[in-house]
Amino acid sequence: MSCQRTLPRWRGFNLLEMFGTGSDGNWREDDFRWMSEWGFDFVRLPMCYTLWVEGGDALKLYEPGLAKVDRGVALGRKHGLHVCLNFHRGPGYSVNAERKEPYNLWKDQEALDAFCLHWRTFAERYKGIGSSELSFNLINEPAQQSAAMTREDHERVIRATVGVIREVDSERLIIIDGLEYGRIACPELADLGVAQSVRAYSPAGVSHYRASWVDDGTFAEPVWPDYEESGRRWNREALEEFYGPWVELAERGVGVHCGEGGAFTRTEHEVVLAWLRDVLEVLTSHNIGYALWNLRGAFGIVDSGREDVEYEDFHGHKLDRALLSLLQEF
Repeated sequence: MSCQRTLPRWRGFNLLEMFGTGSDGNWREDDFRWMSEWGFDFVRLPMCYTLWVEGGDALKLYEPGLAKVDRGVALGRKHGLHVCLNFHRGPGYSVNAERKEPYNLWKDQEALDAFCLHWRTFAERYKGIGSSELSFNLINEPAQQSAAMTREDHERVIRATVGVIREVDSERLIIIDGLEYGRIACPELADLGVAQSVRAYSPAGVSHYRASWVDDGTFAEPVWPDYEESGRRWNREALEEFYGPWVELAERGVGVHCGEGGAFTRTEHEVVLAWLRDVLEVLTSHNIGYALWNLRGAFGIVDSGREDVEYEDFHGHKLDRALLSLLQEF
């Protein structure tokens, strides 16, 4: 069986202290410490660029905001975690409902110029840190929304941004998310020398049942296996098929990682554990690592708000030991 061998099989979590416009950027060192103590080695930091610009001007970077990114990088390194910096919202694009950008990253040169300015700044700022410790995940979940982005637009933007980063730091590990919310691999960029990131959110009716930003009430109640969605029956075999294009990328020497995955708090816990075990078995069989969304919160192992879990008290928090134990198996 073919295996992904370009990247380590990093395993960890997403932390959300710089996720959105209302975030404070105050990373909790305990999060980094706990991940390391539990045996994980990867943390993804999805971030919103407006937290380090002045007055909403994408071309005016704000040092106190950048210093908060610095602290996230430093905490990861201190606790032996590879840090993956991700623009969850970048100049001209966000998958979030909050997206209100004056320009379109995929169409407008002004947005691309600002996007490249930010990544050039990060490349300069962290040039002395090796790629074994730090990677750049350019933009979260590009999607072809109302023809706002073509596949050719995406390739042009990615190639331009990678070029700018490499002018500063030719050795930096760069990761790009798959198209259509991380579901579709990009073989047209296999020559670029960047890794690619898939998602563990399929089928959506299992991962996002009653999540208001995805489920409008049409998802059937989750079961696993043999969940029916959009005329397709999802089971272990369907997962193998879903990840097939990503395995083909790995066979071509492209690094592959799963940057996000997990299930919202409203999916029955036993269904989550059964589904996620199959997902992790498939990924692990191809040496593909993962990062759960998130550590703390509705998809996580700490303070998830599930009503069908017997939580363990953990430093004043509610720990889902069953889910943690499952993750530690892989």
